[in-house]
Amino acid sequence: MIKIDGVILKRMIISASNNLYNSYPEIDALNVFPVPDGDTGTNMNLTMSSGAKEVFNKTDTSIYSVAKDFARGLLMGARGNSGVILSQIFRGFAEGLENKDSVDAIGLANAFVNAKNVAYKAVMRPVEGTILTVIREASAALYEKACKDMPIDQCMDILYSEAKKSLAKTPDLLPVLKEVGVVDSGGAGLCKVLEGFSKALHNEIVEKNMPTVTEDVEPYSTGKPSEVKPDVGNVQAKFAHKEFGYCTQFMIDLPDQNKLPADKKVFNEKRFKAMLEAHGNSIVCIHDGTLVKVHIHTLKPGNILTYAQQFGEFKMVKVDNMSEQHEELIMEDNAKKEEAGVKEEGSDAKIEVTTSAPAFDKKEATPAVKKEYGLISVAVGTGVEKLFRDLSVDYIVSGGQTMNPSTEDFVNAIKKINCKNIFIFPNNGNIIMAANQAAEIMKDVCNVHVIPTKTIPEGLVACMVFNPEGSVDDNIESMKENASSVKSGEITYAIKDTTIDGVTVKKDNFMGITHKKIVCCHKHKLNTLMDLLKQMVDEDSQIITVICGQDVTEEEKKTLTKNISDQYGSDLDVEIDDGKQPVYSFFVSVE
Repeated sequence: MIKIDGVILKRMIISASNNLYNSYPEIDALNVFPVPDGDTGTNMNLTMSSGAKEVFNKTDTSIYSVAKDFARGLLMGARGNSGVILSQIFRGFAEGLENKDSVDAIGLANAFVNAKNVAYKAVMRPVEGTILTVIREASAALYEKACKDMPIDQCMDILYSEAKKSLAKTPDLLPVLKEVGVVDSGGAGLCKVLEGFSKALHNEIVEKNMPTVTEDVEPYSTGKPSEVKPDVGNVQAKFAHKEFGYCTQFMIDLPDQNKLPADKKVFNEKRFKAMLEAHGNSIVCIHDGTLVKVHIHTLKPGNILTYAQQFGEFKMVKVDNMSEQHEELIMEDNAKKEEAGVKEEGSDAKIEVTTSAPAFDKKEATPAVKKEYGLISVAVGTGVEKLFRDLSVDYIVSGGQTMNPSTEDFVNAIKKINCKNIFIFPNNGNIIMAANQAAEIMKDVCNVHVIPTKTIPEGLVACMVFNPEGSVDDNIESMKENASSVKSGEITYAIKDTTIDGVTVKKDNFMGITHKKIVCCHKHKLNTLMDLLKQMVDEDSQIITVICGQDVTEEEKKTLTKNISDQYGSDLDVEIDDGKQPVYSFFVSVE
């Protein structure tokens, strides 16, 4: 057989789904990365089952049609980090088959290369030694070996064989796998899928059996089967993890971006991903038409969900406390050992686990523990304050151009948030010195770092890239770099007639200011805004953000939204926020 069509692909999918179902407990037993919660096999199985269900009754002979529906079913049912990545692998696979009724070996190889590309793009911080490595190396090997008129079963055998080879090397790329003695669980699940494909092409379609963990764990062992599936207990229970947080998954449905409801904002994928990256890890974010699907491990799921809801309505939300999942595995592990009369050396030692979940049952409150990081920002205006709080700022110091906070204000804020490392965002050049003085006063109490942001937009962008998992130095470098890349502007009213830098200013007219320089002045604030943007936007610009002050009416907001969209909407992403700040009609940023 030289080509396959939609009918054959459907058989391959059903065979692969059944093969994964039959093996998922064994894959669960391998799961130690990114957290040892023992559910990778379960999540991949449920994801694959959702995709198979989508095509089960299809009679279409077009391979693209079947692949597209399969990918859609995977996306809608994707669970866990590995399940979401699996859905992206086959989204890319389907895209590689676009407009094809059937495909040969070369076409199949190209589709799997595209599968790899899409999967890597979806993962915010790709890690080698995972399912990504397996699909990358296997697809690259197939691409090199595939040739015209190669039998399609031989082609799939190559892909599966190369995937197994890649899987066996994952412990050499990811130290935690070698430490515990297993291969990557997500990669193992992918191998089961490819094995099911291969069997179907050899007319050995896998039937669904009751799942059991067999003694034969090849090809997943690193050499010692007992390391993969211990005789007693769970491999995850041996693995200590300092801070689990919450596995947060959700899907939002975006409204028509040209007809946004009053309570929704324009969705900007770049900014949305930056927010996710700054507040969690193990992130997969997919934007597919009007759907956005996210998987993230975070300590504050509420903040992430509140932020996401600004752009659309939830179709699905799932939040799991990973610390509780891990502790359940530990209890199960201890029960198995007790039943078997096994006591390992050092088994009485406590496993170090930290959770951000509140302890409701304790009679006495636990003394407050210093957090690793805290953020303090200067802001004025309820809307501006909310923007910073949505970015996980712990404390807002009220102040701005006409009300500069004192050193004591910063000292009091530092004391209140009780953190080891604190970042201060002054958001005004006149405030930086007071912040630095507070940092000097409190240097014996904690580490205070002033990020010298001179405008509200600079502060927002700096907060957006804060990474609670990163080091102090990396955060400082990232925040300063991103803040300096923002062009900031503001519009306020003139208090007297004057001429500055060749610009004639009339009392009570509106001035456009950027880089501390008045560049335009008009009677109407919206005309001033458009003139200011004209001087700030250039060919490298990608994002315009306008934060409206308390003097901007709802009618003016609608007009400015239309004006900016008409002028820049097709070329740039535009976001309009309600800051409710005094004095300044608009804060403007161009990135």
